[in-house]
Amino acid sequence: MAFGKKNQAEIKEEETKIWVCTSDDCNCWMRDNFRTNQENKCPMCGSPMEQENKVLQVVENNSLYYKQEEK
Repeated sequence: MAFGKKNQAEIKEEETKIWVCTSDDCNCWMRDNFRTNQENKCPMCGSPMEQENKVLQVVENNSLYYKQEEK
């Protein structure tokens, strides 16, 4: 018997497009579907950001201002 072990839902992960700050002093990154504008500047330090892919937990953006691209 195993007490206290609940069946946990499987965490869905997928490869996600993210934007990473290029500054060595900044650790900022953001998911592409949570960007507020099309500028490629870091919101924390103002440095340029570059696109990368990373396997992350799936998070849906349900904002009224976010227009999801058709897959």
